[in-house]
Amino acid sequence: MEPNEKNRELGEVLQQVSGQLRSSLNNIYRSLERIAPPELRDQEEGLDIDAAILCQSYYRILRLANNLSDAAEFDKPVHAKLKNDDIVGFCREIIRRAQVPAELLGLELEFRCAKSSHIIALDKDRLERMMLNLLSNAFKFTPKGGRITLEIRVEVKRVELRLTDTGCGIAPELLETIFDRYLHTERIDPPPHGLGLGLPICRRIAQEHGGSLLLTSRPGEGTTVTVSLPNQKAQKQELSTFIVDTTGGFNPILLELSDALPKQAFTQKFMD
Repeated sequence: MEPNEKNRELGEVLQQVSGQLRSSLNNIYRSLERIAPPELRDQEEGLDIDAAILCQSYYRILRLANNLSDAAEFDKPVHAKLKNDDIVGFCREIIRRAQVPAELLGLELEFRCAKSSHIIALDKDRLERMMLNLLSNAFKFTPKGGRITLEIRVEVKRVELRLTDTGCGIAPELLETIFDRYLHTERIDPPPHGLGLGLPICRRIAQEHGGSLLLTSRPGEGTTVTVSLPNQKAQKQELSTFIVDTTGGFNPILLELSDALPKQAFTQKFMD
């Protein structure tokens, strides 16, 4: 069987697995809501903690299903639905929404940009997915008391998004295969760190925008991920079309950060 044919069949299998996971997850969440409704969780601390553990597990599996669905598209042409929007305001809002989760982990989250706004062509849904995936990595590998900074630099031809953390960093030998770690089973992190699909998905999203994603890191000194996007507006914007909601209607911050946060983030207090 030719490699392209194998990839096509693998992609179909991954899509089927993803769909079956989502179907089962819907039943699990409906049962959870009946067993531990919000009003009871507010009254019983023990029930709230148990429900939070189940809820976090639900989010983690849903995130995995979404990543498998994205992985099924790795060999297909990339294309984003670009619309003109404010990249500075977009990133500032993501950092604002991620402040409380960062505080739960004892991390300082900072946003920097010399400009108050800047319009470029972007796909907000895809770019949000990318930024939250990158934040999730930074959250997981930065110890309590550390700092994570998102800086935007507007150049003549490019807009750079630089996410820097003060975490543990990445060993040089691991950097060589960081974007295809999922192909190397011996390098897959134990749960809840996942299958290594996050960075390849992020790079693909950057490429969908006509951009790139680079990663630099030193052990013990932290990691910087630089996303470079074209500094240009859309000449012909994509028409609005029906988009499948991969969040299941849930908070995308908690969904994409679910494998980095403590169970307390999924108690009723924070879910509200």
